[in-house]
Amino acid sequence: MNALEIKNISVTYDKQPALEDVTFSVPEGSLTGIIGPNGAGKSTLIKSILRLIPKLSGDVKVYGKPYKEQRKMIGYVPQRSEVDWDFPTNALDVVLMGRYGHIGWLKRPGKKEKQFAMECLEKVGMQDYAKRQISQLSGGQQQRVFLARALAQDAQIYFMDEPFAGVDAATEKAIMNLLQEWKKQGKTVLVVHHDLQTVRDYFDHCLLLNKTPVKFGPTDKVFTYDNLQETYGGALSILTQESTLLQEG
Repeated sequence: MNALEIKNISVTYDKQPALEDVTFSVPEGSLTGIIGPNGAGKSTLIKSILRLIPKLSGDVKVYGKPYKEQRKMIGYVPQRSEVDWDFPTNALDVVLMGRYGHIGWLKRPGKKEKQFAMECLEKVGMQDYAKRQISQLSGGQQQRVFLARALAQDAQIYFMDEPFAGVDAATEKAIMNLLQEWKKQGKTVLVVHHDLQTVRDYFDHCLLLNKTPVKFGPTDKVFTYDNLQETYGGALSILTQESTLLQEG
């Protein structure tokens, strides 16, 4: 069964095309990497699906129903650079924000919700930082807090925008452990990702995107040198040892 169906999404910025006629379907329980060069529209695609930016055209269905009817099934981890980390709040409160989709924005989280949020922090190794102001956390710790917030959302489909950017090796491992756990639970995850060396290890599906889809499907079939050449406009080199594909620069 497809968890997500994207049809004919197009987006423009200042009358310039950012995405053109993007169509693909994501199977349930898959880990999908969204791969492409800078300016390819990867983050724009996620934001247009989530209705964070307007679409010129296109349709999104979640488990066969319109997105607006299934919004509670969706979780989102934005880029760290898009978050105001100076906002005066602590790690526990950030995680509790992930529960408002379940309890409603007008209700104050009770003891049960706070306990659940603490369990989410514990899963990412951040329980000892629950009362720490987010501005006082390192980049990797901030990302772990956002992972805990995503856990608190208890969603069925997750979108993650460059979650591995600028994090330490331990945090990267923690992220992957969480993604694998979600996959075992039948959840579906789409991740904007830049490191071509780890695509085969991290994702079972990938979307190669450069404003329009180049290829989508199982990673072992789609993530090929020829397809990457087409996606990146030839700006690739091959590391012959172990046939690892790298992006130049």
